[in-house]
Amino acid sequence: MKKYAPERLRNVAFVSHVGAGKSTTAEAMLFLTGALTRMGRTEEGNTVSDFDPEERARQISINTSVIPVEYRDHKLNVLDTPGFLDFAGDAISALRVADAAVVVVDASSGPEVGTELMWQYCNDRSLPRLVYVNKMDRDTARWERTLQQLRDTFDARFIPIQIPIGQGASFEGVVDLTTGKAYYGKGDVRDIPAELQSAVEEAQFNLMEAAAEADDELIMKYLDGEELTPDEIARGLKAGVQNGSIVPVLFGASVEALGVERLMEAIVNLLPSPVEAPPEKAVNKETGEEVLLSADPNGPLAVFIFKTLSDPYVGKISFFRVLSGTLKPDMRLYNPRTNTEERIGHIYVQRGKEQIEVKELPAGDIGSVAKLGETLTGDVLCDRSTPLEVEPIKFPRPVYFVAVYPKSQADVDKLNQALTRLTEEDPTLRWERRTDTKQTVMGGLGDVHLDVARARLEQKFGVHVEMGAPKVPYKETITATATAQYRHKKQTGGAGQFAEVHMRVEPLPRGQEFEFASEIFGGAISSVFLPSIEKGIRSVMEQGVLAGYPIVDVKAVVYDGKEHPVDSKDIAFQIAGRECFKLAFKNAKPALLEPIYNVTIIVPDQYTGDVMSDLNTRRARIMGMEQERGKTIIKAQVPLAEMMRYAIDLRSMTQGRGFYTMEPDHYEIVPDYVAQQVIAEAQKEAAEASH
Repeated sequence: MKKYAPERLRNVAFVSHVGAGKSTTAEAMLFLTGALTRMGRTEEGNTVSDFDPEERARQISINTSVIPVEYRDHKLNVLDTPGFLDFAGDAISALRVADAAVVVVDASSGPEVGTELMWQYCNDRSLPRLVYVNKMDRDTARWERTLQQLRDTFDARFIPIQIPIGQGASFEGVVDLTTGKAYYGKGDVRDIPAELQSAVEEAQFNLMEAAAEADDELIMKYLDGEELTPDEIARGLKAGVQNGSIVPVLFGASVEALGVERLMEAIVNLLPSPVEAPPEKAVNKETGEEVLLSADPNGPLAVFIFKTLSDPYVGKISFFRVLSGTLKPDMRLYNPRTNTEERIGHIYVQRGKEQIEVKELPAGDIGSVAKLGETLTGDVLCDRSTPLEVEPIKFPRPVYFVAVYPKSQADVDKLNQALTRLTEEDPTLRWERRTDTKQTVMGGLGDVHLDVARARLEQKFGVHVEMGAPKVPYKETITATATAQYRHKKQTGGAGQFAEVHMRVEPLPRGQEFEFASEIFGGAISSVFLPSIEKGIRSVMEQGVLAGYPIVDVKAVVYDGKEHPVDSKDIAFQIAGRECFKLAFKNAKPALLEPIYNVTIIVPDQYTGDVMSDLNTRRARIMGMEQERGKTIIKAQVPLAEMMRYAIDLRSMTQGRGFYTMEPDHYEIVPDYVAQQVIAEAQKEAAEASH
């Protein structure tokens, strides 16, 4: 593949709801430009984009694939993103390095929940975009209805730059309003059909008006009653797309490769090159100064890693965009985050799973490199003299959690390393070993996400695991002050053990964890034994008294006791401290604490009642509600115990159209009726474990 100057590049993310046809559209582009001799089909698992075994099995995109398409002496770096919401992290990382987006919409179903989410992600990046209405050959396709749905759903000015020739089974091609020609199959260009003439003239008038409004010079000419030339309309249209005031709408049937060539034409003509896109803002880590990185092949070298893949044969593959400068093999680059140097080996242009080796990649281009050492997604590689940082990729937090159990001892030994590599590859996955519940817990964006993660652990890392419901990380505390005393006396044939401790426990404010103090006067207990008492208390705090959960927010004060000149020793005071604390704890009105999460739920208005009723059954505290363009945004605080299956339940309640985010906020006392169930369950588990 030849080298392309930055102005000849287009970095475009294809985004949509699942099943709208992004991968098929990318496949048709490769076919029309001669890179493929025949088109693959998603349902047959043979498209260039979907090469992962899980993608082929499930017939959906799971990873972002980079599909470089060479068209009209330009290179279109198509980032084919997943549409399934569980894999939104990959779409977010693709949008981070794209200069524009093509939003693919199904002509039958119109914009769906995934379309809305991706649209918001595009808004977050202020990306220019166009809409491609696919599947115009479906019997239920209605382009005017879809256009109206777009206008009702999104706050944007949608301007068709094409009129479809027929729809459903009679769909044959499109009339391009910018050229005034009808485009059928590949290379078949004709005059506008007579029956579409009046519709085309009206649409061209609307197009000219929108183009004029996007350019100050053109609007003056238009208001003076002068007709705009085709070149002027194209100029105004491009300006409107790039400043976000216009969203062009195009039509096609990608499975038949109809309309796809005009889509490529629009990408080249209307969407910005890296040179036209805003420069990347970076910060020099040494000086703190802001540095603007434009797509200049001769500028300071800066390479941004936006995705990491683990390949069982090749090892780690890092996908990057060259922000500035020119990357060549055998360079040594500096990673400011790790303060290490990375040697760049061969560099590739990736086309699905195929790696095409290249001699260099200039600013603005996208490629891959294998076997980087410590570099991860979000890192910048640069010259050591100019250590640069850029805005990180903002990945959504996990909302669905499972406990992970290795199937064999061999799997136990490999599990931690495999989970670490898996989360390097997919930053929307998180895992931790929870000491309070003694479980390894993995979190993701949904049940399908975690099921794919389980399959990848087996396929890529040879680790076999089972998944189950995680335990809620409850904590134990007290709500009153209480005292207790305990004497430990043990007499054997030789030296005995003796210690007596009198203790008071007091509740502390939430988050204070633990305090230990002594009010002993007159040497009832020597100061040398106080650390032993504290050690005994801390051993109980780890194990809990009520239900085996860690104890927090307690102050323990030793105020009296006794010792023996011969038999008192460290172990005796550890035991006495431990048992005395247990007694005092039980007398101090103990309680369970549970984690409370801030939850934001976004649902179409028609589901608000159902979702609110359901939240009431989950002990939720509603913090606020907002209405926004047919959607309700509900903010609530909900106990984690009630949110364990919420990803599945919300999807079921809203037919897949609701989504939510959650993050931990604080701990609260568990209501008695819930606490009794938790304690009973814990005691039952402990009894079973002891048999």
